[in-house]
Amino acid sequence: MNPFDLSGRLAVVTGARRGIGLAIADALAAAGADIVAVSAHLEATGSEVEKRVRGHGRAFTGHRVDFTDRAAVTDLAGRLQHGDRPVDILVNNAGTIRRAPAAQHDDAMWDEVLAVNLSAQFVLTRQVGNSMLARGRGKIIFTASLLSFQGGINVPGYTAAKSGLIGLTRALANEWAGHGVNVNAIVPGYIATDNTEALRADQDRNAAIVARIPAGRWGRPDDLAGTAVFLASAASDYVHGAAIPVDGGWLGR
Repeated sequence: MNPFDLSGRLAVVTGARRGIGLAIADALAAAGADIVAVSAHLEATGSEVEKRVRGHGRAFTGHRVDFTDRAAVTDLAGRLQHGDRPVDILVNNAGTIRRAPAAQHDDAMWDEVLAVNLSAQFVLTRQVGNSMLARGRGKIIFTASLLSFQGGINVPGYTAAKSGLIGLTRALANEWAGHGVNVNAIVPGYIATDNTEALRADQDRNAAIVARIPAGRWGRPDDLAGTAVFLASAASDYVHGAAIPVDGGWLGR
């Protein structure tokens, strides 16, 4: 048997409309999974993620959810928990970033980033994970960041939230590993997405970043695909509480 085969599995991917989430949803569908895509701005029909998933011959469902709205996230969690099919794979990828020096990083920025990047992740995982525990199996994947391990510049809220995700990954793995539920995190490096557009547009920062990456280039969303499939599949059944860097060698330098 192919340990990476996801045929018959149902995967929920948040932040799936573009960037890393889109690439992960595409990869999981290519490996055989049906996809529930969630995003704050997901089109009702005809989204790129829907086209890619259906192009692989997989079933697709989309949900438009504002991750700053606790009630909306709780409602989504309930619908997933009590849906027609159990969720086999949950990819917590939804995220946002707000850039400002710490002394000017106001409460609204802080609250928004913590709500989307950390609190919503826990609310959704708690409910979906509860059903996985009852069945004795499931795969949960968080999208962390290099700033889970480093301080960053002008992104205190983002750094705090992504650092919290690594702690949450380990805490849940400690509780759930013995019940057949794998909880792990992918740690993307500097990936060319909308969230990093400002960095890439700054010639000095862009040059400094590329010079620091042993691979010599920015990552692409597709660079995360293989790791996501691995963590979603039976190949990772004995992997718990891991934070796997996909960073072109940045953390190893």
